[in-house]
Amino acid sequence: MILLKDVYKEYGKKKEKKVHALKGINLSIDKGEIFGVVGFSGAGKSTLIRCVNLLERPTSGKVFINGIDLLDLAPKDLRKSRKKIGMIFQQYNLLSSKTIFHNVAMPLILEGKPKEEIKEKVEELLDFVGLGDKTNQYPEQLSGGQKQRVGIARALATDPDILLCDEATSALDPNTTEAVLEVLKRVRDEFKVTILMITHEMNVIKDICDRVAVMENGEIVEQGSVVDVFTEPQTSIAESFVRTVLNTNTPQSVKSFINDENQIGVGGFYRVLFKGVSTGAPLLSNTAKHFSIDINVVHGMITELQEKPFGNLIVFLKGDKEEINRAVHYMKSQGVIIKEVTQDAI
Repeated sequence: MILLKDVYKEYGKKKEKKVHALKGINLSIDKGEIFGVVGFSGAGKSTLIRCVNLLERPTSGKVFINGIDLLDLAPKDLRKSRKKIGMIFQQYNLLSSKTIFHNVAMPLILEGKPKEEIKEKVEELLDFVGLGDKTNQYPEQLSGGQKQRVGIARALATDPDILLCDEATSALDPNTTEAVLEVLKRVRDEFKVTILMITHEMNVIKDICDRVAVMENGEIVEQGSVVDVFTEPQTSIAESFVRTVLNTNTPQSVKSFINDENQIGVGGFYRVLFKGVSTGAPLLSNTAKHFSIDINVVHGMITELQEKPFGNLIVFLKGDKEEINRAVHYMKSQGVIIKEVTQDAI
């Protein structure tokens, strides 16, 4: 559906003053997928999303939508292709002097659609986003979440195949963000729209996305399924984002226990990651029964990823080293990820 091949974007004409916003971006997004791109401010996220519909033209590279390279299109054909790419923005971009009805209707008015067709379409979309009773109100009369739902309805007016979301929830409180994300899930499920989300909020990635790419300094440094990136981040920046959501930081009181010299030499600390059905199994209890070791859970949490439970525990395994190794092998055979961690890494 969306394919970026070796995309570069540079700003500035003089060599010594050039800003390299994108550095060889390669990205493939499947039809019907909700794909997230996360990164800190200045990472190049917004430049990337604006290159997808050529609001920013890449300095070099290829941008394919449904197999067609947009950079090869004549202006007329590009305008036609853009109609199938909707976009919603952080600050809503609504027309304050127009009613909610006319804000949603604007793309259809510009296309010259018949009034009855516009009326039917706008009312359908406003009902879909839960604002069917707000047609005659103005943007200033709505809350931030309601404004963003108007933005979603407007983006859907031209029946797009793709929806680009540029920090669409960063101006909203957590409860409102959750409501907007639920609307976007319904957009994907009911309209079969592919969604590309740009955000610096890892909670958004966790709650809605199928896959995620992590950006830093104009490059994608890591990408994969949300479950894989959350459970086994490969880069320090991905790990830092994951920690903002999963709160894997160990409390100081636990660290004091871990640093207790009485623990040294009698076993080891292990991080145990449970995914899916393995989360509900009595693994630690069964392991303690089968092997001559003691298991002490020193820190842990359980959350949900892709509507499946995920657990992250730190345990201290006490006993003979060979017996501990056998216990670790057993736990791995039960479908969990377990690896020894140093005291400094906890």
